[in-house]
Amino acid sequence: MKLVRYGALGAEKPGIFDANGVLRDLSDHVPDIAGETLSDPALQALRALDHANLPEVPGNPRIGACVGNIGKFLCIGLNYADHAAETGAAIPEHPILFCKANSAIVGPNDDVSMPRGSVKTDWEVELGVVIGKTAKYVSQAEALDHVAGYCIVNDVSERHFQKKLTGQWTKGKSCDTFGPTGPWLVTRDEIADPQNLDMTLDVNGKRMQNGNTRTMIFTVAEIIEHLSNLMTLHPGDVISTGTPPGVGEAIKPDPVFLKTGDVMELSIEGLGKQRQNVTQDA
Repeated sequence: MKLVRYGALGAEKPGIFDANGVLRDLSDHVPDIAGETLSDPALQALRALDHANLPEVPGNPRIGACVGNIGKFLCIGLNYADHAAETGAAIPEHPILFCKANSAIVGPNDDVSMPRGSVKTDWEVELGVVIGKTAKYVSQAEALDHVAGYCIVNDVSERHFQKKLTGQWTKGKSCDTFGPTGPWLVTRDEIADPQNLDMTLDVNGKRMQNGNTRTMIFTVAEIIEHLSNLMTLHPGDVISTGTPPGVGEAIKPDPVFLKTGDVMELSIEGLGKQRQNVTQDA
């Protein structure tokens, strides 16, 4: 299934795309695509509906983040061998973890607004993993059973804030609008292998990132095992699993960063596309 949230920011409604790609409303069946709606029994109930007879959503509404009321927004850094190589970083022994503030979350096609003082805002296409079943001390073998589905995340990053403002990476990762998520939550039954998904990111029509999840250092299952040994993962938590090579900071000899008027376009195989205009906070 391709689950979606549509409507004005903060007032999104739950929806689903039927077999013909028509957006249908789920409001009579679930309050949101969030929390317990992401459990296996709840998803199975949605799967059993006659999607073609659900109310059609008219027009071309705004698409919001594909998960509502996200509990934890957990991110893994330097998780692609080819990305680590381009940055000159050593392969980490364990997954590098940082958090992104939930206030950064926006829809997949909403504007990304660079904050005041930004000089090095960068792009990162990433596979997002949405937890659907509480996970505590789970093994790799069990890990994917705790996944509701997958989505695209743009882990927008202000590199100066991230590395030069003293502290952890969170400072450069959590600016408002720095977490476009969606367009769809694709349930795990539709993704045969999360470790073999092509992914791209273009800026102004130029291909900047072109990778595949097969080059992850730590797989989705390994990440869930590791994190669930540190903290309980709850339904609606999102894990952004790292980015392939091609970030602006790593371009040689002169790094390239976003500027007002730029357009980012992202895709991951089977998970749809994102498109963001870049603006500047007043």
